[in-house]
Amino acid sequence: MPSFAQTHSRVTSYFLLQTENDLRPMLMHAARWKRPVLIVPALADEFTLAENLPVFQNIVRELAGAQYLAHIIFGLDRATYDDVKCCLAILKEAGLTNFVIQWNDGPAVSLVYKELEEAGFDLSQRGKGRNVFMGFGVALALGATCVGLLDADIRTFKRRQLDRLFFPVLLHNYPFCKAFYARWNNERMFGRVKRLLLDPLLLALKRKFSESSEEKMLRLVDYLLSFKYQLSGEVVLDSWLLKKMRYSLDWGVEIFTLIEVWRKASQVAQVEFTSRGFDHKHQRVSPEDPTTGLHRMSLDIINNLLHALIVEEGLGVGEEFFRDLSMTYSSIADETIKKYSDMAEFNLLQYDRDQEEKMVREVLSKAILQTGDRLSAPEHTAEKMLRLTSGFKEFEPFVKNGLQSAILEVEKKLKRQNLAVRHLPSWERILWKLPEMGKRIVDALEEDKNRFR
Repeated sequence: MPSFAQTHSRVTSYFLLQTENDLRPMLMHAARWKRPVLIVPALADEFTLAENLPVFQNIVRELAGAQYLAHIIFGLDRATYDDVKCCLAILKEAGLTNFVIQWNDGPAVSLVYKELEEAGFDLSQRGKGRNVFMGFGVALALGATCVGLLDADIRTFKRRQLDRLFFPVLLHNYPFCKAFYARWNNERMFGRVKRLLLDPLLLALKRKFSESSEEKMLRLVDYLLSFKYQLSGEVVLDSWLLKKMRYSLDWGVEIFTLIEVWRKASQVAQVEFTSRGFDHKHQRVSPEDPTTGLHRMSLDIINNLLHALIVEEGLGVGEEFFRDLSMTYSSIADETIKKYSDMAEFNLLQYDRDQEEKMVREVLSKAILQTGDRLSAPEHTAEKMLRLTSGFKEFEPFVKNGLQSAILEVEKKLKRQNLAVRHLPSWERILWKLPEMGKRIVDALEEDKNRFR
C-alpha cells in the first residue's frame, strides 16, 4: 500500500494511488472558463542534435493530447532562424496548433529584453532562468489564469504526468503545485544534489535552529523539508501568485521559488508526477571547476537558501555559524549516504558509495564554507585585518599610506553587494513601471509569427 500521509499543515500531497485514471475530461471541463498555459524552455540543441531529437519529439507528441491548454509557449534559446524553422516543423508534424514561439535571440524579442534593460531590470545573465522569466511575461500577456513549466529534456515524459500537475491548480484552486518523483532508471539512483546536498543541509539547519529555538527559521526549514522533491522544475502557478513573485536567474531558482511561495501563499500542493522512474539529462560534478555542473548548481542553491535566511529573513549568524553548519551537514550527509547504500543493496541497484562520499567531502561541504565566506566575511575579515595591521610595526608604512582606510572601503562595498537584491522583481512591479509591456510582448510574438509564416 503506497503512503498517503499528509504531514504538513500548509502542503497538500497528491499521491498516485491509481495510475490509469484519466484526468483529462475534468481538466477540459475546467478549462472552458480558465486559460491554462504551459511554458517549455528549450535550448536549440534539444531538437537539432540527433541524440536529443527523439526526446523532444516524444514530449511534443504527448503535449498534442493536452487539449485543455490554451497555449503552449516554446521559449527557444541559442536558436538561429533555421533552428526556429526546424522547431516549427516538429510542432506541426505532431499536430500541435496552440503553440507560441518565444524566439529569445530573434530581433523582436531581443528588443523587448532591451526595453526591460533600459528600464533598469538586469537581464544580462543568459540561461534558463531568463528564458522562463520572459515566458512568464508572455503567458501573462496572453491572459493566462495559471501557468505551468515543463523541461524539454524529460526522457520518460507522458501527457498524464502533466494532467496530474495541473489538476490541483485548475480543479481545486491551489495557487501553486510542484511535481515530485523518484530520480532513478531501474539501474541506479540519481538526484544527487537533492539527496546529498539539499536534504542533509536542511536537516543540519533544522538541528541548529532547534537547539537555538529559532522558531521562524525552523518553520521555513520544516516547510522546505515537506516537499518530496524540492528541485523539480515542473510546477504550476496561479497567475495572481505568479505576478507577485520575484525570480532567480541561476541554478537556485527552484529553492528560491519555494521560499517565495512560502512568503506569499498559505496553502499549496505537491503531486506525484509518476510512480515509475523519472529520467532526464544529468550534470557532471566538476569538482575542480565551481562555474559548471553540479558544483555550480550546489553553490547557487546554497547561496539562495542562506541568503534568504540571513539577509532577507534576518537570521543572526556569528563567525562560527558556517563552520559548525558544514560540520553538522557532513555528519548528516554521511549518515544519509549509508541509508541510500542500504536501500540500493535492498533493490539490487548499482551504488558507488565512494564517489558519493567524495562528492560530499570535496565539493558540497566546501561549498557551504565558500558561501559562508561570501555572506559573512566582510565584517569579520575586515575586523581581523584591522587588528593585524595595527599590531605589527611592519605594517606602519602601509597604514600611513591608507591601508586601513582601503580595508574599510572594501568592507562597505562587499556589504552593499551582499545586501543587494539579487533577484529579478515581480512581473507586477515590472508592469507597474512599464504598463505597455504586455502589448509590446504580444506585438513581438505577432512579428515573429509573420516572419515564419
